[in-house]
Amino acid sequence: MLLAIAFKIRSSRGIMPPSMREKRSLNAICVFCDSSPGRRGEYGEKARELGRVLASRGITLVFGGGDVGLMGELSRAALEAGGRAVGVIPQRILDMVGEAHVEEIIVARDMHERKARMYELSDGFIAMPGGIGTMEELFEIFTWYQLGYHLKPIGLLDLAGYFSAMERFLEHMVAEGFFKRSHREALLVETEPSVLVDRMCSQDVVYHEKLEEP
Repeated sequence: MLLAIAFKIRSSRGIMPPSMREKRSLNAICVFCDSSPGRRGEYGEKARELGRVLASRGITLVFGGGDVGLMGELSRAALEAGGRAVGVIPQRILDMVGEAHVEEIIVARDMHERKARMYELSDGFIAMPGGIGTMEELFEIFTWYQLGYHLKPIGLLDLAGYFSAMERFLEHMVAEGFFKRSHREALLVETEPSVLVDRMCSQDVVYHEKLEEP
């Protein structure tokens, strides 16, 4: 499913020409976040704030579909503020955590279908603090951008310095020649939900060929 979507933007010389860029209106943003609340109250507070920010800008929230942890805080806040939320959840996880009370829930067969559907529905992606599943979703969508499968903005909502070590590791990848500086700079990092969403809405996303020299 995902490859069929991605290959619609093929060019004659590859997936995308190196100079291709795109600025789009963000009608829906997918937020990768955890089914746990974390140990800091700030995580839940900023999840609720992000939900309200998306609602105030008329941006549909696409998320993991659970009613627990940061997912629950985020979706409830968006709905209470008059926004729209779409949950995408595999049946196995639905059986464990229960679905959020949203106007639309999509039950996927497995994690692969879940991510493909979230990709289809979204114009941009935000990762909040979370565990290994959140990181896996972030890095997969970032890999798709790096390889030219999409030109959708990607942001980190960095709370309490949660992503500081990861940012240092990304810089280490650049220094060691495994990660292009242009790709590193495409990842937007902010500590305030409103600032991050505004930057994503105004970002002119550029595709840089991965195999070209930095």
